Amino acid sequence: MQMTDISLKRLNKVGRHTDDQTKGLHLWVKPNLQRYWIFRYTINGKRKGVSLGAYPEISLKMARQRALEARLKVNQGVCPAQAKKTTLAPVKETKTPKFSDFALEYIETMRPKWRNQKHADQWVSTVRTYTFPILGEMRLDEIDTPDIQKVLMPIWLKIPESASRLRGRIEKILSAAITHKHRQASNPAVWKGHLENLFPAHQESYKHHEALPYDELPDFMKKLKEADGMSALALQFTILNASRTGEVLLGKKSEIEGDVWTIPPTRMKAKQEHQVPLCKRSLELLQIANSLGPDSEYLFSNKGKHLSNMSMLMMVRRIRAGLTVHGFRSTFRDWVSEETDHSPEVAEMALAHTIGNKVEAAYRRGKLLERRRRLMQDWESFCLNDKSCNVLNLKVA
Repeated sequence: MQMTDISLKRLNKVGRHTDDQTKGLHLWVKPNLQRYWIFRYTINGKRKGVSLGAYPEISLKMARQRALEARLKVNQGVCPAQAKKTTLAPVKETKTPKFSDFALEYIETMRPKWRNQKHADQWVSTVRTYTFPILGEMRLDEIDTPDIQKVLMPIWLKIPESASRLRGRIEKILSAAITHKHRQASNPAVWKGHLENLFPAHQESYKHHEALPYDELPDFMKKLKEADGMSALALQFTILNASRTGEVLLGKKSEIEGDVWTIPPTRMKAKQEHQVPLCKRSLELLQIANSLGPDSEYLFSNKGKHLSNMSMLMMVRRIRAGLTVHGFRSTFRDWVSEETDHSPEVAEMALAHTIGNKVEAAYRRGKLLERRRRLMQDWESFCLNDKSCNVLNLKVA
């Protein structure tokens, strides 16, 4: 059919009408006299058709132009119908979360893996305080290196330890965002090969926990015994058993059976159950603490709740400035090495240090409890300046 604008206006015959000037172009007239342009073609041995639009909205000239474009696609090996589906397919809008929302969600997800509530709370506090004013409302895929610089620069030299921890936390949050496919770009909080080129490196601190020389410990324990309060009781107990702060603060009465304290893996640094043989003074301290807090589930408590993380440290500082609670473990280890004949492996087991060899670790765990009891009895006698200690295990001068 020779198509013109005039002939098309008069065309009312139902069916398919072929344009004699454009190969594959047809005008379909429906029974309701609605008219549509169709382009027919063959690709990969199959006959197919694609709609080019309705007439007269799409004029003859426009239809011929679209047919030519479709023919070009066919010649290039592209199926016009498939290409049209791809073009018209609805784009799924993926809304990238804000940094603040994702950061809090990440912290809650990771919370079970951290050993105590305080650690998770520190994450929330530092991230809220330092990152939210700058990054909080930004989308995860918008954050770049200059934004990280704005967060870290004001505190990098003033409070270096906090700044380093904050950078690491931002890095982990953005790393999780990349894993969740919320951002395609690299992590702008990475230190090595990236931020190390923009910030001066902090000097590594090799300062160990400040420890009291063991020959000064009996005098310290005497002053501590004279102090009042649950914190003083807890600190004595911690020193006498060479324990870590968290092990004692969260210790529960249900963990005591006779004269053995069994600390569950969840509260141990090595994630392994640890048994502590309790000597006379330790048992006395537990009795006193229980009389002060009979309804609490904790060994040492204040109004039914466990003591705060700072309670024992503040007690230490009241007696001797500059010391740390953890440092008394070093005091204990030095005393064992220099003043006794107790074996190093017994001391390491008393400190709940990790033993690399699993077979050896299992053997020690089962065989050393009584030897550790003798060690802790000698340690208690030394701390309390009790001359009746087991002299057989002390070195001969």
